[in-house]
This record gives sequence, C-alpha cells and structure tokens, in this order.
Amino acid sequence: MAFPPPVIATSGPSGPDTPLVVLLHGRGSHEQEILTLGDQLPPLFSYAAVRAPITEGGGFAWFANRGIGRPVESSLRSTMDWFRTWLDEVAPTGRPVALVGFSGGAAFAGGLLLDEPSRYAGAAVLYGTLPFDAGVPTTPSHLSGVPVFVAHGAQDRVIPRDLLDRTWQYLTDESGALTTAREDQVGHGIAPAAVPALASWLTTILPR
Repeated sequence: MAFPPPVIATSGPSGPDTPLVVLLHGRGSHEQEILTLGDQLPPLFSYAAVRAPITEGGGFAWFANRGIGRPVESSLRSTMDWFRTWLDEVAPTGRPVALVGFSGGAAFAGGLLLDEPSRYAGAAVLYGTLPFDAGVPTTPSHLSGVPVFVAHGAQDRVIPRDLLDRTWQYLTDESGALTTAREDQVGHGIAPAAVPALASWLTTILPR
C-alpha cells in the first residue's frame, strides 16, 4: 500500500546532531495533540510528532487491527517500513533517536523497537500494549540491555487487561530490557505524575 508523505509537527532545537524524540499519537488522534507532550519534556532535545498514515474516523491510525491492541501483521509491516524511510532521512544512523508512543502509538513504538532494537536509544510504551503475534520478535532476551519506559493505568478499560499484563511481564522480565515501569491510578490516559518521570528517563538515555 502506498502512503502519503509524512506530516510532521516539530518543536525544540533542530540541529542534525541533536537527539531526536519521536512522538507517536494514539488511534484516531493526530500529531498536534501528542506534540503538546513535548512541551513538558526536556528542552534539550528535538521533538517530532508524526501523523499516522491511515485515516481513522476524525483522526489517524498506525495500523489496521484485528481487535484493540492486535495489529494486522501486513499492515504493521507496511507502516513500519513507511516510517523507517522517513526516519532514515531525518536521523541517519548515529543520531540518537528515542520513541515515545501513547496507546496505539505505544504499540507502534513497540513494534519498531522489537523489529530493530539497535536502531533506537530507547522507547516509551505509554498506556498501551506491545504488538504481540504481529510479525515482530517477542522472544526471551530480544531487548537485552535496551532502555524501555512502560506506564500502565490501573483503571484502563480500553486496552484489554490480558495484553497489558503480557506487555508488563515481557518488558520487566522476559525481554531483558532495562525497563523503568510504573502503574498509575488512572484510566486510559497519561497520568500527570508520569510526565516528569518520562522526562527524567529521557535525560538518562539520551546524550545532552
């Protein structure tokens, strides 16, 4: 499937050597909404909020799915390839890149990281699930030594609980990732207290 060129919203310094934080919005949302998160994160880094390529209601989505949190493998592969074409242009190998995804964007960030762990300085999976059974490896120790930030909502009724639990278990144990994990007393949304924790995590994984 052919997708349109990416629509990108940016903030922060834009030097080619400045670490890049890519912000990935949730299903049915858009790049301007997730860009507001960058306003609360360290001003040392470049922020690029990417619009997902699939039209979904009044917004956009990262992949077709078989149910909430369950991507169609061929769709996820197509959009990940599309994303990598853009990323390789703006951040050639050597420029540190961190992924921060919320909800559907968390699944997409997780898919990108699982597909090529060495490409990224780390990934934040916020209030979402990894894309299990969607063509990307989730084998033991696959993310060995890779920094990951995961946050879940204790009252989340959008993402199926079995997928949240499976994501938590994999990232904190089986994957081998260097995982910072938190569960917040919220539903399906970013807890205010998680934002400074995310900001602190970014400063530990990206050069300043």
